[in-house]
Amino acid sequence: MTDYRDVRTTQHEQGREQRVATFKVTQVVWLLLGLLETVIGLRVIFKLIAVNGANSFAALLYNVTNLFVAPFTSLVKAPASGGMVLEISSIIAMVVYLLIAWGLERIIYVLFYRPQGPVTVRQTMVAEHTPAQAPLDVRQTVTTDRITTPK
Repeated sequence: MTDYRDVRTTQHEQGREQRVATFKVTQVVWLLLGLLETVIGLRVIFKLIAVNGANSFAALLYNVTNLFVAPFTSLVKAPASGGMVLEISSIIAMVVYLLIAWGLERIIYVLFYRPQGPVTVRQTMVAEHTPAQAPLDVRQTVTTDRITTPK
C-alpha cells in the first residue's frame, strides 16, 4: 500500500509589488538623509572642537558639506572662542534637510502607496493512495480557493 500527499499553496495579493517598491524608495530617502545628517553633524563637532582644517579628512569633510551648508551660512553669526566655532547655521541646515526629507517621503507615500487588498490563496492537494484491492495509481486532486480581506 502506497500513500503520498503533496500540498501546494500559492498566494496572490493585488498591489503588493507597488507597496514594496514604495517602501524601498522611502527607505532610500531616509538613508540619504541619514548620510547627509551624519556628515553635517561631524562638521559641527569638528568645528566645535577646533579640528585642524589642514588635515586631509577634515578638509574633505568641509568641502563636501560646504555645498549643503552654504545656503544657511549667512542666517546667523557663529559664536567663536579660541578657534572653536559653534556653527548654528549647520544645525539649522540639518533641521531643514530633515523637514525636506520627511515631506518628500510623505509625498511618495501618499502618491504611490496602495492599501492592502484582498489576498487570494490557492491550495492544491494531490493525494495518491493505493489500497490492496484498488487499481494501481489512483490519484485524487483537491483544489481550494480562498479570498481573504485585510482587517
